[in-house]
Amino acid sequence: MNEIPSKQTPGAPEVSFDDLSALRVGRFRGFMRRHPRLVDTLVVLLYCILSVPSILDSAFSAHWLTVGLLVLTGVMLYFRRRWPMPVLVLVVLADNGATLLDSSYLGSSVGLWIALYTASTRYSARRMFILAVLVSALQGLIFIVFGLPGLFTSSPEDQAALAELGGKVLLISIGLASMLGSNIAAVGIGAAVRNHRLHDAELNNWAVRVQTLAQVRERNRIAREMHDVVAHSLSVMIALSDGAAVVLKRDPVRAGEVLNELSGTGRRALGDMRRVIGVLRTGDNGAPLEPQPGGSLQEMLAGFTVAGLPLRYTTTGPALPEDATFLLTIHRIIQESLTNVLRYGRNVSTVEVSVCRSGEDVTVRIHDDGVHQGARREMIGSAQGIRGMKERAALFDGTLAAGPDPRGGWTVLATLKLPCPAPCPEKKPAQHTQEPATDPAPDLAATPAPTTQNQGS
Repeated sequence: MNEIPSKQTPGAPEVSFDDLSALRVGRFRGFMRRHPRLVDTLVVLLYCILSVPSILDSAFSAHWLTVGLLVLTGVMLYFRRRWPMPVLVLVVLADNGATLLDSSYLGSSVGLWIALYTASTRYSARRMFILAVLVSALQGLIFIVFGLPGLFTSSPEDQAALAELGGKVLLISIGLASMLGSNIAAVGIGAAVRNHRLHDAELNNWAVRVQTLAQVRERNRIAREMHDVVAHSLSVMIALSDGAAVVLKRDPVRAGEVLNELSGTGRRALGDMRRVIGVLRTGDNGAPLEPQPGGSLQEMLAGFTVAGLPLRYTTTGPALPEDATFLLTIHRIIQESLTNVLRYGRNVSTVEVSVCRSGEDVTVRIHDDGVHQGARREMIGSAQGIRGMKERAALFDGTLAAGPDPRGGWTVLATLKLPCPAPCPEKKPAQHTQEPATDPAPDLAATPAPTTQNQGS
């Protein structure tokens, strides 16, 4: 069966840097990169077309060794990608050897330019520019010693033609400048292509590192969410099941309530996990990046109360901002702290939960008076929960400390900064005038009195 590629969800970042690079270079260059052998064949064909005049001239002059060297150069250019430097050396020897064997052969140097360009795409520009100067010097020496005397003999006709061209010095200067300039140009183009490829490779490497860091960060976030959901729910469910087993015979009605709470906790945990997996699978743009808790803070506290924690919840200061991520952070910190009390606390008679807002700071404190045994409590578990709470607090430039309280028990203290509101666009002043109101406007930011809620005894 043929596999039918599924369409990507709109807005899902599934495009790699290689795909973006392919779009940037275009179809033609992309085709050339995907078919290197075809490009090598076309390069050899181009060399043969441009070298046809030199090959025919040497053939008509019966200089078959020169013809063989020119054909051999074309064959070597086909392997220029695999062995760029050996091919360059052989092409230099073949080109200069053709000049030595045939004094009338000036050489088109097309093969030499192609070899210089290919080697420059693989090796450093400094090395290749020095090599281009050395190759040009060798070409100039052979041209002065063998090439120029073969073109202009000591006969009066050749000397007169040489004088018409400006003399021997001018002709040598033009020849050396053209050799050096063409070789330097071939190396310069190859060096520019090499720098472009290195830039693309560096960008690709950078994109891979960024993607790896993003994946690690996302895995940590998912692990933190799953830990909060699973650890909290299972701890509450275990406590409820143990309580139901104790009161089943003594108070069947109370046992039924506990079992109902146990069932509700399981359903909420299942809903939270479905939300986590749903965000990962669908990638919906409208879905929140972090799963929201299945119920409100009050419902969560009520669940812990049913599980047996004697809670006392207190809020102080103005109302918290309606920022979903900020409220979720506070929710998860309280949830994880109470889960740890439920799991590790012994002889707990009071659990105090307080949220205090003062200016731009919000302080969350969870304290229990349980018996502190010898080992540190965070060493009993995997410490994933405390680490996750610290990461959540750091999102809002906050800190979190958890440990034994000097007065006894265990305390979790988190301090968060209020989220900065998004800047609103400046409103243009109204064009009409309006008389000021006589009655003062009510103060909407009035600070409410502290509230205390007992969640259980």
